[in-house]
Amino acid sequence: MPYFSVIVPVYNRRSEVSDLMQSLAGQSDKDFEAIIVEDGSTERCQDIVEKYTGAVDCRYYWKENEGRSIARNYGIERARGQYFIFFDSDCVIPADYFKTLKHELAQKPVDCFGGPDAASNDFNDTQKAISFSMTAFLTTGGIRGGKVQLEKFVPRSFNMGYSRKVWETVGGFREMFSEDIDMSTRIRKAGFSITLFRDCYVYHKRRNTLRSFARQTYVFGMSRITLKLLYPDSLKLVHTLPAVFVAGSALLIVLAIAWHWWCVLPLALYIAMLWVSAAVSTRSLKIACLAVVTSLIQLGSYGCGFIKAYVWKIMLRHGRNIDEEIALRKGK
Repeated sequence: MPYFSVIVPVYNRRSEVSDLMQSLAGQSDKDFEAIIVEDGSTERCQDIVEKYTGAVDCRYYWKENEGRSIARNYGIERARGQYFIFFDSDCVIPADYFKTLKHELAQKPVDCFGGPDAASNDFNDTQKAISFSMTAFLTTGGIRGGKVQLEKFVPRSFNMGYSRKVWETVGGFREMFSEDIDMSTRIRKAGFSITLFRDCYVYHKRRNTLRSFARQTYVFGMSRITLKLLYPDSLKLVHTLPAVFVAGSALLIVLAIAWHWWCVLPLALYIAMLWVSAAVSTRSLKIACLAVVTSLIQLGSYGCGFIKAYVWKIMLRHGRNIDEEIALRKGK
C-alpha cells in the first residue's frame, strides 16, 4: 500500500501532464501512487500516463466533464494511500518532494498540510512574472506560503494534502470556485490542524497569457465574496487590499487630473517598490518590468471582481442563496 496517493484532475493539458509525470518519475522517494483523472477532455492524455507506468505506480481514469472538484473526489474514492496529495496538472514536482514531505510528517505529524509554489528556471518570462505576482508579499500579503504572512496559511489545491481520516470526517471537495479554501475552512472547523511545510514546494506554471491570468484573478476576487457568504468570519483585511488598491488608484488618478500631478506619487512609489522587489527576486530587469504589469493586472482584476461581487451579492442582496453559491458551476 502506498503511503501517499497523488490525485490530479486534468482537462485538455497533454503537454503539462507530460512534464508532471516526468517529474513524478524522477522522485527520490517513490512511496506513492499517482491517480490521473481526465475530466471529459477532448485531448486525452492516457498514452502519456501509460508511458510512465514502469517508473511510477500510476492509474489513469477518464470520466464525463463535471468539474475539477468532482474529478478529485473521483480519484479519492479510488485511492489507497494514508495521505491524499493534490497537485494541479500544470505543476512540476521537485525530485525530493516526497522525501522531504515524509521527513516533515515524521517530525510533525498532522492531518492537513500544504506547501508554497515557485517558478522553475525553465519557465518562460511571463510565467516567472506571474509567479512573482502570486507569491510576493507586496501583492498577496504572503497568504500563499510566504515567509511573512498577514493571515493564517490556507493550503491551495496546487500543493495540498490531508489524511484519510480528514476525508472520512469532512468529505470531499465541493464544486465551486475557491474550492480549496472552502475545503481548508471545513477541515479547520472540524478541529484538524493545518500546517505549512515550507520546504515542500512545487513549481507552478500558472497561466501563459496575460488575458487568461486577468480572467483567473477576476474569478478569485468574486469567489472571495462567495466564501464570505458561506463563512461570514472568513473575510480578512488582507483580502480587501486589492479592492482598496483599485479604488485608491482611481481616486489618485482623478485627483491628479483635476488638481495636481503629484497626487499619483503614492501609486508611482508602490510601482517602484514592486519593480525593485521583482528585480531582486528574479534577478532580471526584463522580468521585473513584466512583473510590474502582471502585478497590476492581478490587483486590478481581483479588486474589480471583489467589488462587483460585493455590490451584487451583499449590498444588493443577490447572493443570499447559499445553495447557489456552492453550485457556481455544476452540482455540489
